[in-house]
Amino acid sequence: MSVAPSSGWKRTTLALLLFGISFGYVEAAVVVYLRVLNEPLRQQFHLERGPDDLFPVVTLDQLKAVSPDTLRLLKTEVAREAATLVMLGTVALCLCANLRQWVASFVILFGVWDIAFYAFLRLLIGWPRSVLTWDLLYLIPVPWVGPVLAPVLVSLSMIGAGFVVLVREWTGKPVHLGPVNWLGIVAGGLIIVLAFTWDHRNIMAGGMPNPFNWPMFIGGEAVGLGGFFHAVWKKRPV
Repeated sequence: MSVAPSSGWKRTTLALLLFGISFGYVEAAVVVYLRVLNEPLRQQFHLERGPDDLFPVVTLDQLKAVSPDTLRLLKTEVAREAATLVMLGTVALCLCANLRQWVASFVILFGVWDIAFYAFLRLLIGWPRSVLTWDLLYLIPVPWVGPVLAPVLVSLSMIGAGFVVLVREWTGKPVHLGPVNWLGIVAGGLIIVLAFTWDHRNIMAGGMPNPFNWPMFIGGEAVGLGGFFHAVWKKRPV
C-alpha cells in the first residue's frame, strides 16, 4: 500500500475527532434529558441515594407496576444504544479503504465519543464527580456497570490501537492480524465485558454495586492489548 497523501490522513483524523466529539455531546444531552424525565420516578420510590447517584436503579417489576410508559422508554433506550453503534460503524465505513481501516476507524470513533460523553456531562451537570464515580454504561444485553475510570481506560486503549493501525496503513506498513492475534483481542474484550456485567443480577434486582472486579478488567486489557501488539511488533516474512 502506498503512503497516504498528507491531506488524506489529516482529513480522516479531523473527521474522526470532530464526529466523535460532537456525537459525544449529543449523547450527553440525551442523558441530561433522561435524568430530568426520570427524577419524578426516583422520588416516587424514595430511593436512598444522592441526587448524583445512579444506584440503586428502579427495577423492571417496579416499572411494570407503576410506569408502563417509562418501561417503553427503556426499550427505546436499548434500541438507541444499538443504533448508536450502527451510526459509528457507518461513519467509519465512509472513511476507510479496507477492513483494517474500518475496524481502526470504528474503535477510534467509539473511544473519542465515549470520553467526550463524560467530558460534556461533567461540563453540563457536574457529573461524574470523579473518575471513580459509578456509571450504568450499557443495557445490551444486560446492564454494564463500573467506575467511570474503567470505560475511559478502554476508550484510551481503543483510540491508541486504532491510530497505530491507521498510521501503519498510511505509511505503507499495515498491521496484519493473524488468528492468534484476533483470538487474544476477542478474548480480552470478552473478559472486559464480563468484568462490567459480572454484577448484573444484583443491579437488576435493585441492589447497590458490589466492588468492581479490577483484576478481571486488567487481565482483559492485558490479553487484548497483548494480542494486538504481538501483531504490531512481529516481523513479516520478506
